Amino acid sequence: MLSPTEAAVPATDRTPDPGSGPTGPAARRRAAPRLAAAAVVWAAATALHAWIPNTGVNAGSLFQTLLPWTGLGVPALLVLAAVLRSRMAAVAVLAPAVVWVTLFGGALTDKRSGDDGLTVVSHNVDEGNTDPAGTARALAGAGADILALEELSDASAAVYSRELAAAYPHHAVIGGVGLWSRHPLADVKAVPIMPWTRALRATARTPDGPVAVYAVHLASVRVSAAGFTTGRRNDAARELAAALRAEPAPRVVVLGDFNGTYQDDALAPVTSRLRSAQREAGDGLGFTWPAAFPMVRIDDVLVRGMTPRAAWTLPATGSDHLPVAATLSR
Repeated sequence: MLSPTEAAVPATDRTPDPGSGPTGPAARRRAAPRLAAAAVVWAAATALHAWIPNTGVNAGSLFQTLLPWTGLGVPALLVLAAVLRSRMAAVAVLAPAVVWVTLFGGALTDKRSGDDGLTVVSHNVDEGNTDPAGTARALAGAGADILALEELSDASAAVYSRELAAAYPHHAVIGGVGLWSRHPLADVKAVPIMPWTRALRATARTPDGPVAVYAVHLASVRVSAAGFTTGRRNDAARELAAALRAEPAPRVVVLGDFNGTYQDDALAPVTSRLRSAQREAGDGLGFTWPAAFPMVRIDDVLVRGMTPRAAWTLPATGSDHLPVAATLSR
């Protein structure tokens, strides 16, 4: 039986059990399995990224575009595991960590093996670039044998032609793409990947023999309320892949802005036939866009029948993309 004093105190005013609050041991024990499950799901999504469907909002392409950034989930999950004081959750976080290192750990090492060979540079120079002359001088200073430029306007193409003439006596511009070369160019033609010209092909007569060189700018993508819009880009990739299947040259270099990453399976018609110089001979992840704070690598040097010796990004110009460079050998 309660004493009169005890009976006067409402039940809601009694001191709560310190272990039953939102940060108490009981709450942490309940949250730990959920955090461990989240870590396993995160690891599975990263490992099985190719299985994420591209229907509707193209979630698969968007996830694969940002795939390197899945590593940020690991320290976040570890912090939560520490807050919960859960060994189970901490061990579970090892799963996404192992998956990320398996996918991208090799990219963090310097795989460059030399600088002898054909050096190429690709740069989306940005149609809105207010200093094309300065960009041209910066690119000429890189000392490449071949330059591929994308997103040229009629006015800027004339500026690049004038500024690069001394270093590159051979050049070709068709539509919004162009090639500048120290070596003679032959068999220059547009590659019909879109209704308007966004790709060209030429044979570079290098001292080590002919090389088929493509300058390519696939269609842009958009992120909106409707999802990740990639249809036109994917169509252009299929057209480019058809041209590459028909390409008879044993040595091929494709330079350009692909508006997608090498991991994006929607670009597999192209990437399955070519190797990325950055992946094979680069130092780091080589992000190229946006230039102010690069988050994705949508500009690349892809090859067939050649060996990448080194790959890197060049300093920012007046463009919203960083230039990419590679040295290739037979």
